[in-house]
Amino acid sequence: MRKVALVGAGVSKFGVRKASYRDLIWEAGKACFDSMPGVKPKDVEGLVVGSVMPERTAFQSHISSLAAEALGIKPSALSARTEHMCASGTVGIRYAYAFIAAGLANLVMVLGVEKLNQPTGDEAILNMGTGVDREWEAAFGLTAPPCFALAAQRHMAQYGTTEEQLALVGVKNHNHAAKNPNAHFGKGATLDQVLCSRMISTPLRLFMCSPITDGAAAVILASEERARALTDKPVWIRGTGQALDGFQLTSLHEDYAHWPAMKRAAQAAYTMAGIGPHDVDLAEVHDCFAIAELIAYEELGFCHKGEAGPFVAAGRSDDGGDVVVNPRGGLIGCGHPLGATGVAQAAEVCGQLRDEAGARQVPDAAIGLTHNNSGMGEHVVMLYGREAR
Repeated sequence: MRKVALVGAGVSKFGVRKASYRDLIWEAGKACFDSMPGVKPKDVEGLVVGSVMPERTAFQSHISSLAAEALGIKPSALSARTEHMCASGTVGIRYAYAFIAAGLANLVMVLGVEKLNQPTGDEAILNMGTGVDREWEAAFGLTAPPCFALAAQRHMAQYGTTEEQLALVGVKNHNHAAKNPNAHFGKGATLDQVLCSRMISTPLRLFMCSPITDGAAAVILASEERARALTDKPVWIRGTGQALDGFQLTSLHEDYAHWPAMKRAAQAAYTMAGIGPHDVDLAEVHDCFAIAELIAYEELGFCHKGEAGPFVAAGRSDDGGDVVVNPRGGLIGCGHPLGATGVAQAAEVCGQLRDEAGARQVPDAAIGLTHNNSGMGEHVVMLYGREAR
């Protein structure tokens, strides 16, 4: 297979936006093209768009064609939309990576976009119920917050994880988001503020949860030949893995605090890249709720099972720690516009490995990881590496 690199990236402002769905596409697309002046829309051979529920929130389907026309792209090799709930953007990157690696294209844009606060945020909450089993889970109130709350309760009971340790994830990610001008939230948070925020689903409080966010992000992937012609700072895709245990919550046969599919996806990516978890300098993980980040520490191999609480409490996932987790603010601080999340994570890793992350820069970052889950039973991991220096 051919080598594939990220050569450009751009992100819109995340938040509750008055911008339309098309406006968000324009904003992220322009930022992406601006990051790579040597690439024009006419040069792009393919476009993959990750978007979960535009039919319900933007009253629009046929998304890849709409985005292509909006950005002036006329795909000649690939035009597709990916819908894989929260992992939609990263799955789109995997599609583009495979297409280029196979020699079917040389330059592909992956764009993620979501307009969730339309007509209202309350309706977005209802729409999110489509991501779980409508008949056997959502109909009985088992939507995302209580599902992840059950995982948190199990982790606390089995390993002694505390509410304060969960809160420290929210503190870290809100404070990281304060350094990110595109983040949904920009004021940071104290431990008291997180612990005093209202309860959503015990033990998960408001500032331990990702908000309902509008936003878009885009990256450009290139074959090795095109990448070397376009930039002296390509960010190579080193490894990838994806694994599924099942759709329903009951598919997690061991218990809700163990997510073996994430461990398998990570191991596949590490094996492909020829590295291990301790080689990772920064990780963008799927902290839809604080407990998801804690479990990710364990399943991705950053610490042993049951040690995630002490790991975050010791600052080992913060600046200067073993691995800097969610330097852009994660889903909790930066926001979670579903289809755009995985692409925004890749854009952050791209900037970090090119030493272009500004106040968020992780010193000497050489290896970056991104992770998304779809529910608790399916996980996607990507590994990126900078050009040798």
